[in-house]
Amino acid sequence: MTTTPTKARHPLKTTPRARQRLPRRRNWAGGLAGWIWLVIVAVPLYWTLITSLKAQSRYYASNPLVPSADPTLDNYRLVIESDFVRYFVNSLVVTAGAVVPAVVFSFMAAYAIVRGRRIRGLRAINGLFLMGLAIPLQATVIPVYLIIIRLHLYDSLLALILPSIAFAIPLSVLVLANFVRDVPKELFDSMRVDGASEWTTLWRLAAPLTRPAILTVTIFNALTIWNGFLLPLILTQSPDRRTLPLALWTFQGQYGVNVPAVLAAVVLTTLPLLVLYAFGRRQLLSGLTAGFSR
Repeated sequence: MTTTPTKARHPLKTTPRARQRLPRRRNWAGGLAGWIWLVIVAVPLYWTLITSLKAQSRYYASNPLVPSADPTLDNYRLVIESDFVRYFVNSLVVTAGAVVPAVVFSFMAAYAIVRGRRIRGLRAINGLFLMGLAIPLQATVIPVYLIIIRLHLYDSLLALILPSIAFAIPLSVLVLANFVRDVPKELFDSMRVDGASEWTTLWRLAAPLTRPAILTVTIFNALTIWNGFLLPLILTQSPDRRTLPLALWTFQGQYGVNVPAVLAAVVLTTLPLLVLYAFGRRQLLSGLTAGFSR
């Protein structure tokens, strides 16, 4: 009589049912830290929103964390009547005029650096882009100011667009180059065999496959330029050339500050950023996490 040998079950291996029965350890410390961070982020947002609905006369006489019994929209009306539309258009022109050329140029430069190995000097050019990451904006304010003066561009929107393009390029090239490098080389070779030019390969192959990275760089640069304060402060003087962050000074008087009006302007300034994030949230998250999933 023969017996079939039975497979010995490894003591460390568990079946799916056994895995489900195992008690799960709850990360109480991580959960507590998450709730603390949520409170830290939510309280300033809550305070900004409820304060923008308070009257200026009752701001200092009420609890800052208690909503007003009779909320008012007078602060928003005051902000809109104080040339808010002009400041909004200026910020929109500066942001769009700087982001679009910066992203297009950075994408073409990244493609040339990654796929143009046979061209001499590309490594040196890539090194120059990387050196741009080590130079902060504050260290170049005086040279940029002198260059803008000599170009006779002072107190113009172009004076804000050109430096913004220059400071947006280094990080954009670095991010886009890493994504272009991850595209399989066989795809580029197959398009060249089919007779496609470099320009066609760039926009028909590399651009669609690196779209998450392009959108990530676009949103990041748009947020940075939209919230920029130092360049408008240094390179503009006329009130009709102010951008939204600089326009907050409109509600600061000689002896006091209209805090509810300032916060109402902050809310209106933030709304376009929220809309941009709402439309590009998925692409932004996929672009930020793509490097970790590969």
